Amino acid sequence: MICEKTYVIVPTFNEADNIDDLLTQLLDLTMSLVVIVVDHKSPDGTGSIADRWASRMPDRVDVIHRPEKMGLGTAYIAGFRKGLDELGANCLMTMDADFSHHPRYIPAMTDMSERYDLVIGSRYVAGGGSRNCSWKRVALSKIANTVARTLLGLEARDTTAGFRLYHREVLKSIPLDQIFSSGYSFLVEMLFMCQRRGWRTGEVPIIFEDRRRGKTKISRQEVIKAQYTVLRLFLRRLRGIRPRQASASV
Repeated sequence: MICEKTYVIVPTFNEADNIDDLLTQLLDLTMSLVVIVVDHKSPDGTGSIADRWASRMPDRVDVIHRPEKMGLGTAYIAGFRKGLDELGANCLMTMDADFSHHPRYIPAMTDMSERYDLVIGSRYVAGGGSRNCSWKRVALSKIANTVARTLLGLEARDTTAGFRLYHREVLKSIPLDQIFSSGYSFLVEMLFMCQRRGWRTGEVPIIFEDRRRGKTKISRQEVIKAQYTVLRLFLRRLRGIRPRQASASV
């Protein structure tokens, strides 16, 4: 399937320093693209900045306001629901707001989506990598990826990447309301569910850059939740439990 229009879901919490630059670069891309900002009631006014963009460009920027910080996974699901059910999106992308996922890679990802059902902006394929990240963060990422790939049998090299492009059919085949994870471990669970349903995954090499401004949102609690998620899915794999079906068939 060709992505004639791509809907980019950007979860935000205190990204006032980045959101203007990010929206500018996204909307300057020479392709048909709509941005869905999912703001978690940012105290720094990120949501208000996004609202001003939406008022100026209502056909290209949409904003979802959430009552509090509710987790990365729930933000993605809110964006998926908006894109799938209200906007009729055929291709939906997820990315961070802090420029660790740079907009320059989006055209290559949409090109690859003609051959794959899910495309990942990957650090761990030839040509990919990380920049300006501490050795501890790089080591943690590599260990997490190795553990997830080994225990869950995942074929993708970058299993924890949040820079992804999904076709509509992929998301509609997954019971989004039954996904247990809500934080960063949501990314591993989604990839596990996609692979179990036989969807084809491709990876585009990217250079992951540590955030330019602000503080990282990954906490020790999120790391613990991710470990629990991998263990839970590993036990599910061992028991041979069939993939759960979406409430509506594709």
